[in-house]
Amino acid sequence: MTKKIGFDNEKYLREQTEAILERVKKFGDKLYLEFGGKLCFDYHAARVLPGYDPNVKIKLLQQLRDKVEIVLCIYAGDIEKGRVRGDFGITYDVATLKLIDDLRKWGLEVSAVVITRFEGQQSANIFKNKLEKRGIRVYLHYPIKGYPSDVNLIVSEDGFGKNEYIETNKPIVVVSAPGPNSGKLSVCLSQLYNECKRGIKSGYAKFETFPIWNLPLKHPVNIAYEAATADIMDFNMIDPFHLNKYNKIAINYNRDVESFPILKLILTKIFGNNSSLSVYESPTDMGVNCAGFGIIDDEVVSEAAKQELIRRFFRYNSEYILGIGKKETVDKVSLLMEELGVKVEDRKIVNIARMAAEEAETKGKGDKGIFCGAAIELANGRIISGKNSHLLHASSSAILNAIKYLANIPDEIFLISPYIINQLIKLKKGIFHSESESLDLEEALIALSISAATNHTAELAMNKLIELKGCEMHMTHFPTPGDEIGLKKLGINLTTDGKFASKNLFIF
Repeated sequence: MTKKIGFDNEKYLREQTEAILERVKKFGDKLYLEFGGKLCFDYHAARVLPGYDPNVKIKLLQQLRDKVEIVLCIYAGDIEKGRVRGDFGITYDVATLKLIDDLRKWGLEVSAVVITRFEGQQSANIFKNKLEKRGIRVYLHYPIKGYPSDVNLIVSEDGFGKNEYIETNKPIVVVSAPGPNSGKLSVCLSQLYNECKRGIKSGYAKFETFPIWNLPLKHPVNIAYEAATADIMDFNMIDPFHLNKYNKIAINYNRDVESFPILKLILTKIFGNNSSLSVYESPTDMGVNCAGFGIIDDEVVSEAAKQELIRRFFRYNSEYILGIGKKETVDKVSLLMEELGVKVEDRKIVNIARMAAEEAETKGKGDKGIFCGAAIELANGRIISGKNSHLLHASSSAILNAIKYLANIPDEIFLISPYIINQLIKLKKGIFHSESESLDLEEALIALSISAATNHTAELAMNKLIELKGCEMHMTHFPTPGDEIGLKKLGINLTTDGKFASKNLFIF
């Protein structure tokens, strides 16, 4: 049994490539294509559209390699504040470096990096110097007083005119970023202004997967996107400009709809009323988004989207408990779940993880400590649980049990040599002075790899770890750093009830 597919990746790739090339033809020498969402590793799309390749945008760019160059944007304030990208747990400046490296692995070069809304921040200067010393061109764009409403100032030498002009050579310039609010649109518009001054004909379009404009407003896939942006309080809406002009319903999101009249004024100010950009009568018109045409099983993607809604609830709830999220965000996702009739228990592994914790508590009556449970759903639908003990964390137990099952190894057989476990405990307690002797997931995987050198059974089990990528897991308690690192490296989608696994405030 394998996971059901609801999205045809190849069909989508064909449709999307054709749409972009058609849009290029509408303009003169160049198209600035704003890439919303994630350029690569788009795991949100892969989760809500089963069959979607998280790196399909990269494949698209590879097909258009001769016509495309890439410009990345990063907001100077995000560098200064150390803003973190949630899916990788790394700051935006580091995420930018990673994105450049990832693109190079696929044979795609970044032609420039733009630091937006730069106001002399020291950390942004350090980042600029680091990139330039590695041979990457860096440009500075500055805040414009009154942006985006003061159109006369914006479209002037004191507005876009004071930004550094980015030299580009290819007909399609993809403008992307490590995350939202990086200033991509402003960079595109600034380039249009500065190229118009130089007599270069260029245009603008937007490529954003979500919301999917030709799905209903309350479709689970679109609601899942609204949940994904709940922390910045974005919401989906019917595009009123599109409805008014064409008498057709199209779905967009609030920021694009709110900014469209100003954006059209800016474009008119740059090019005049006779520009081909005047063909844009709505925010939806600006898009070249074909994800809806790739859906081949609405039931499958709807169920996947509902599951994503639950994952988002657990994530925001955990962030709120940790003090880094807002209660309003949790409440908003709760309302979206109610709207679709979704409960956290609809994530099947939740109750099984909780039952594992209860079982651990029952068996450990009289023991000191906190009892944790974990459950993982494999690709064939089988759910495997694990609980913490004096030897293993709950996540370690669940993962070892899962690979035993996949390798058809009886439960009573040990994968890790007791001698190795004892030596690790001796190291943790006697040398590192750790308060806990049980092995977190990272430690357990290292111990497994050592055992595999002399134990063929352990080797068979270790080879099954690759089959855990993309599997779903739930834990009753927050993972320790070692658990979290191990789960991320395995590519497992984790949710948690948000309980603390220790009374200690500092966990290492």
